[in-house]
Amino acid sequence: MKLLYRLILILVLLAGAATALLLLWSQQPLTLAADKLELNIEKNANQSVVQTIVAAGVQTQPALLQLWFRLSGDAKKIKAGVYDIERGTTPQSLLKKLVTGTQSLLSVTLVEGWNFAQVREAMGKAERLKPDTQLLSSAELMEKLGKPGTKPEGRFFPDTYTYARGSSDWAVWKMAMQAMDKNLEAAWAQRLPDSPLKNSEEALILASIIEKETGSKQDRALVGSVFNNRLKINMPLQTDPTVLYGASMDSKGDYVGAYEGPWLPAKAQKNAWNTYQMTGLPRTPIAMPGKASLIAAVKPASSNALYFVAKGDGTGASQFSTTLAEHNRAVSQYIQNQANK
Repeated sequence: MKLLYRLILILVLLAGAATALLLLWSQQPLTLAADKLELNIEKNANQSVVQTIVAAGVQTQPALLQLWFRLSGDAKKIKAGVYDIERGTTPQSLLKKLVTGTQSLLSVTLVEGWNFAQVREAMGKAERLKPDTQLLSSAELMEKLGKPGTKPEGRFFPDTYTYARGSSDWAVWKMAMQAMDKNLEAAWAQRLPDSPLKNSEEALILASIIEKETGSKQDRALVGSVFNNRLKINMPLQTDPTVLYGASMDSKGDYVGAYEGPWLPAKAQKNAWNTYQMTGLPRTPIAMPGKASLIAAVKPASSNALYFVAKGDGTGASQFSTTLAEHNRAVSQYIQNQANK
């Protein structure tokens, strides 16, 4: 009986020593085939996670790693995804990364003032983002995003969006659309009581114009004031960016490329975006407005200004006027100043 006890004690001691050694091993940096490895853990791949790790370039004994994963009790909590493994990674830190799902993130930036064609181009070029929507028309894209019959222009919020490598571009489209919906709703809730805008859709359209017309952030609220004042008296907005946008569209309202033709023929065109040939707002937004432009559309500065002209001094600032005579003098002054440079 004493011999049996001794054997049990020896086994217990050996097991304890083995566990201690395994714990010590788990705290040592793994040997990697390169400074940084990319590890792609697919869904429902629990049985081959260790093999996948070794195949990615982690130079270790698979049996030891498998044993550590099992003894930790977290092996079944490993999440699918794409991970970076860098020098200094230990079995402990590797398992923690896989269990918490701390994936390698990339990003795509959508810039204020971009039109939908530019947004789509950026999404198509985003690193390691699956182009699942690439073959869809803009109408099909919007339908699948839950907004059938809605033009995509201006519907996505300009911001930087992060995503895991290998993610579908659907995820980013949805994030950007939801962000615009949220920011537009928040801005519309702040509208002034005497706003000439009938709904948030009109606010989005006006905000897109303000975004394209504003060269100076400090002037944004005043530019918003000019357009609000014009809408109140049914005066044509006469804004050049809408003219150029309309000249870039076909008869169906689809973007066919940036207009590069002469100005006067474009200005003479009659379409749903030529604010020299019509009163009120154009049919759709002309670009993606940022938060500040959304606010400027619904909560502009208090002024009587009806006109503005760029000073052309490199600051992007404009001169604002309340009468046409004042405006014409300002135009002459700043055009002359530019001619003298």
